[in-house]
Amino acid sequence: MKKIILAIIIMSTGLFCQAQTPKVPFGSIKQINDFPSKFVTPRNVDIWLPEGYNPHEKYAVLYMNDGQMLFDSTMTWNHESWKVAQTATKLMQEGKVRDFIVVGIWNIPKLRFPNYFPQKPYESLSTIQKDTINKELQKAGVSNGNFEPNSDNYLKFLVKELIPYINKHYSVYKDPQHTFIAGSSMGGLISWYAICQYPNVFGGAACMSTHWPGTFSLENNPIPDAFINYLKEHLPNLGTHKIYFDYGNKTLDAMYEQPQKKVDKVMEAKGYTSKDWITKFFPGDDHSEKSWSSRLQYPLEFLFGK
Repeated sequence: MKKIILAIIIMSTGLFCQAQTPKVPFGSIKQINDFPSKFVTPRNVDIWLPEGYNPHEKYAVLYMNDGQMLFDSTMTWNHESWKVAQTATKLMQEGKVRDFIVVGIWNIPKLRFPNYFPQKPYESLSTIQKDTINKELQKAGVSNGNFEPNSDNYLKFLVKELIPYINKHYSVYKDPQHTFIAGSSMGGLISWYAICQYPNVFGGAACMSTHWPGTFSLENNPIPDAFINYLKEHLPNLGTHKIYFDYGNKTLDAMYEQPQKKVDKVMEAKGYTSKDWITKFFPGDDHSEKSWSSRLQYPLEFLFGK
């Protein structure tokens, strides 16, 4: 557990990889350095195009958070990656998924928590609850001052700036049924928040090892219930959206079973079935790119399956 928390702290203090274009064994990557934004700090964006990308055909799109961890383990802080190009290519070649491109949005390490932390559920907390959360994050080294989520602006950056750019410059479908978002840990939080905030933009979300605690303890923690209450009120309509959750039971993932089961009850109560939603449990999996890479085929098949 301490090792994983330290890893998150490292990612939040700027001790990270140097900006460079990832190398992939399949397809190609176009990188935009410091993509400009009126809403958030500029950041790199990697656009992965599959083998044989044809500008005269249409592709679905997967927007993925923590973009610098997706493709090339030689340039990541822990020498691990999601191996997105390998898994996506294999599934496309086997005919298990429709063709899609991947847009990897790099995080800004020191801004990762405020960018990815669902803002409206946090704002629903009392002042005392917010103070408690702020102290926990400062204790963990994630926040150096008054913690204020900025995820609403991060989503505006995606919806109002990045997605229009992708729609203009690449041959992609523009409807929500072909536009999805994915991430792990804090990236899982912002992914379900995105589909709730913008159901007319995102038709599906993959949330792997979703960091339901928000901090690093479940004890006297109001955050999970705030997230769950928000989901009760803002889940997208049935039959038009897909939501994937998963978790392991080692390291930080050991904290996720209890809140995830509460979320699953919400999904069931809202009438979601296996056609719209799935939650998978992976015994023995920990909180790492190695684990997420090993099971990436499941959310990809769920979202993009033919």
